[in-house]
Amino acid sequence: MALSYKARRRWALLILVVALPVYILVASWAVTLLERPSVLVELLIYVVLGVIWAIPLKAIFKGIGQVDPDAPRRD
Repeated sequence: MALSYKARRRWALLILVVALPVYILVASWAVTLLERPSVLVELLIYVVLGVIWAIPLKAIFKGIGQVDPDAPRRD
């Protein structure tokens, strides 16, 4: 069952306000466990982790900035 537009907007807001900051903290904590790698390696790790979080959530964020397709039209 596909999520409605309103449900996707709510999930997107929850993800951006709660889950993403937690993910950032966990990712930075995980990198510090590696005993401070070189700057390029650390940058590569952050770039990869920054892309990985968005791939499974792409369907939720798709079309969120558009007008609600289920809303009644005003002609």
